[in-house]
Amino acid sequence: MNLNQLELLRILQETQYNQSKAAQKMNVVQSAASRQLQLLEDELGSPIFERYGKKLLGLTPLGERIMEEVERINTSKLNIQSIADDFKANRNGSLRIATTHTQAKYLLPEPIRLFREKYPDFSIFMVQSSPDNLIESLHHHHADIAICTEKLDEDEKLIVKSCYEWHHVAVVPKNHPLAIGEVNLGRLAQYPILTYLPGFTGRSNIEKAFKNAGQNLNITLSAADSDIIKTYVKLGLGVGIIASMAYDPVVDADLCEIDLTHLINRSVTKIAYLKQLYLPDYLNYFIKELVNQSNHLHK
Repeated sequence: MNLNQLELLRILQETQYNQSKAAQKMNVVQSAASRQLQLLEDELGSPIFERYGKKLLGLTPLGERIMEEVERINTSKLNIQSIADDFKANRNGSLRIATTHTQAKYLLPEPIRLFREKYPDFSIFMVQSSPDNLIESLHHHHADIAICTEKLDEDEKLIVKSCYEWHHVAVVPKNHPLAIGEVNLGRLAQYPILTYLPGFTGRSNIEKAFKNAGQNLNITLSAADSDIIKTYVKLGLGVGIIASMAYDPVVDADLCEIDLTHLINRSVTKIAYLKQLYLPDYLNYFIKELVNQSNHLHK
């Protein structure tokens, strides 16, 4: 057994058990990769993968247990490199952030600006996707840190820290009936609702509020981007429910903002990273600036 064989197992899982793609990633011919896999299984005395002919279908029970150890080994390799970089005060590298559109636009600009000042030679990669995909990015080491509101605290392999609380607002054209008088969920339920996709930006809190009040939530347009929701509200397609920080009094001067704090529970944006991951100095610095910016937004 050697590290190359264990790395092959990790890459096979990452490529959905595609031996051709795994071989390419390891810069070897497919026959060589297949041979190394066969040697490892012979040494272990039991197959790691379920097969149909030569095609790998998935992991055997033994393979699933082995992959848990392979992941620990891979994390240790990454940690060793990070520790060495910190020891050398290395100021070159990359910061990989997995987040949603809302956080990328409203939370991250200032922390990223400060990070660039301190680490000008670092490359910054930002992946915007759904919370489920952000978590996968962490597990596959495609991201160092994930920032979003939903899903993170459901994964026991992550360290999750609360970042800041925020609330939803409704946005309507200035001449809309909801712009006048007290707004409750019953009044909101009379109109088509434009809001976030499931899993994005506190959508679950919106659904819970309407369900608990026994009101029908008629969502006719869903999007990940607050600006898209506001665009279609301005066209008269319905009432928008968005994150409060997405409403700009200047840019959105033609819309009326309605505070929904008393109707929909506040949401919490969170920061997450793998429990076994060593946090290098640059990542600790970035997290600190995230918290500082969060405190500013919360005021």
